[in-house]
Amino acid sequence: MKNFWKLFLVSMMVLVLAACTDDDSVDEEAAEGDASDDQTETAAGGDLTIAIPSDAVSMDPHGSNDVPSEQVRDEIYEGLVTQDENFEIVPLLAEEWEEVDETTMEFTLKEGVVFHDGSEFNAEVVKANFDRLLDPAVASPRAFLLEMVENVNVVDDYTVQLELEYPYSPLLNNLSHGAGKLISKDLIDADYENALSEAGEDMSVEEYYELREEGGDAHEEVANAIAGDVSTLIEQEPVGTNYMQFESRNPGENTVLTKYEDYRDGPATIDSVTYKVVSETGSRIAELETGSSDFILAVQSSNIDRVENNDDVTLDRNESVSIDYIGFNVESEPLDDPLVRQAITHAFDKEAVLSGVYNDSGQPAVAPLAPGILGHSEDLEGLEYNPDRAQELLEEAGHGDGFDINLMVNDDNPERVDMAVFLQESLADLNINVNVEQVEWGAYLDATANGEHDMFILGWSNSTGDPDNGISPLFHSDNMGDTGNRSFFANDELDALLDEGARVTDDDERQQIYEEAQQILVDEAPAIFVRHGENLNAYHNSVEGIYIDSYNIFDFREVTLNE
Repeated sequence: MKNFWKLFLVSMMVLVLAACTDDDSVDEEAAEGDASDDQTETAAGGDLTIAIPSDAVSMDPHGSNDVPSEQVRDEIYEGLVTQDENFEIVPLLAEEWEEVDETTMEFTLKEGVVFHDGSEFNAEVVKANFDRLLDPAVASPRAFLLEMVENVNVVDDYTVQLELEYPYSPLLNNLSHGAGKLISKDLIDADYENALSEAGEDMSVEEYYELREEGGDAHEEVANAIAGDVSTLIEQEPVGTNYMQFESRNPGENTVLTKYEDYRDGPATIDSVTYKVVSETGSRIAELETGSSDFILAVQSSNIDRVENNDDVTLDRNESVSIDYIGFNVESEPLDDPLVRQAITHAFDKEAVLSGVYNDSGQPAVAPLAPGILGHSEDLEGLEYNPDRAQELLEEAGHGDGFDINLMVNDDNPERVDMAVFLQESLADLNINVNVEQVEWGAYLDATANGEHDMFILGWSNSTGDPDNGISPLFHSDNMGDTGNRSFFANDELDALLDEGARVTDDDERQQIYEEAQQILVDEAPAIFVRHGENLNAYHNSVEGIYIDSYNIFDFREVTLNE
């Protein structure tokens, strides 16, 4: 399915020194190198410290749908499948799979896989995770990625079938997403038991599962009662099957992972990874320069020269398939009028922003889908910078004298803050008074999910590499709120196209569908599509073996720290 964009994606992936993926052949090559290279053995071990701009919001893979959380969780959990360096779907906890019919996929699971708590991975674990992900008591903002799974049938201990409500072509891509990561069933059971107890519900876990299977009002009542307590134990002691395991967490300060000694492919070379929250970009760079941190995220484009001129550190740059955008809350007046949204879009000089704010990092965007992603089209024309046209549209909409508006942005991202100020100054020329409100990351996600904003600035990583995930979470009417549609945009024609695009399997048909969908987004302007970004991270030269993908997710299995 992805062969048509494979070459492009290869160019986007950055392999830093000794790469490792979930591909067995790569593991074998790494093992041969370890056996023959005594110097590598002596360099193994150590404690890697990463300075991150935003703390993880949740340790629960069914919890928050944000990148900072996934960057930590990805080291703890694994799913049935993953993607290799070319974005091809490859086995992980499933050895193989086959399509039984257009709505049934059967997976053969790996045997001998053990969770960090010592419990066994099997088909019952897969079923328990899907049942939990889709449980209204959990209210997962990631459920939309796999909500088409109607039944999970345990065929035997290591065979499981997913029955879909309707044909869904991006299924495997979505299973490679964090939403498809698997938690220990023992922990799931214990977490539900704790939630039932805290809510004062006099029933066993098994009784709750039976009630959930039946559905209806009785289950809804109990689900609502335990909703506030579900995930408590998972947040405190997350348990997966991956090469790192949870050690400790101080929210707002740090999260520590240690290597899982019994990992099936052998333990990681690194002893521990500490994610240290350092909000300010200059402080993160100073952490790297002084040796307080070994690896830092989000260098920010204004600091490229500073990092590149330091001979002791390496700047890692790789293009992503993400979109940076300025969103409109279309339920907020006067943004409920597409003419006003178009006017603001015409007043925004994205080329100036790419140059002045992003220092020519990334590339300008016309619509959500990045080059190389199915559905992207070079023929699509956006709303270009045109202040005169902006004024005309405001006059036509009855707002020629301007208005007041709120623009919300997370306070730990200086580029977004700078872009907000740029837009503020641009709109002042149209007598639009913009109040820029800077909010802490977690509170920012909550506020924008609840519609407490007029405008906002965010990015979307499209972390499945499929066009469905590049558009539907952001603009399908089913996904309003914390799922992703913080614009609260609803358009029946767009919904129908997106639903069709997810069901069609022919690439040419899907290309046409997503081109049409993006044209609607350009015309209706629920967002200003600013740029397809570039991941900018840096590490000290003593660090070897970091693998960074275009989703800005990391693999530390082969990391060594040299003196």
